[in-house]
Amino acid sequence: MGFEYPAGALKKAAGVELFLFDVDGVLTDGSLYIDDEGRESKAFNSMDGAGIKTLSRLGIRTGILTGRTSNVVRIRASELGMDVVMQGARDKLAAFKEILQATSLEAPAVAYMGDDLVDLPVLTRAGFSASPPGAHPEVLKRVDYVTKLQAGKGAAREAMELVVTARGLYDRFLERYMQPGEEG
Repeated sequence: MGFEYPAGALKKAAGVELFLFDVDGVLTDGSLYIDDEGRESKAFNSMDGAGIKTLSRLGIRTGILTGRTSNVVRIRASELGMDVVMQGARDKLAAFKEILQATSLEAPAVAYMGDDLVDLPVLTRAGFSASPPGAHPEVLKRVDYVTKLQAGKGAAREAMELVVTARGLYDRFLERYMQPGEEG
């Protein structure tokens, strides 16, 4: 196996069917790049992207739940074939409930990775929750798993591998990388 995971986190992640991610501070390092024309850009990690694509191939849906709205996020989610893209969610709990209804899933079947106080309502209701180590201290106290890797530097991939391990799919996950294919 890749990383070592606590038994309690593995147990909570075993039923995950959909993995949702916040963007800034999770899939990116939290930096926002805005040029003089107001165009925004973000740096995404290719390991995270490859992991998201592989989750989909293993039958685990993926998505984004973020408070900001950005064209670059829409483009990245499309590149990765993500199933759910919820941007501009000022009330993340309401958005989470919308996602549950749209996907016909219950909260225990959903994983969420967030980093800030606005994520707490979803983090505390999702079946499995994770955050990068640079998350707000109140978030770190309440999630099921804190990654060793930093946001935008493979943290999302680490949390995804926990879910894959918990679901008994790690060998199939690893097979994907033993053969030539697409990068993230």
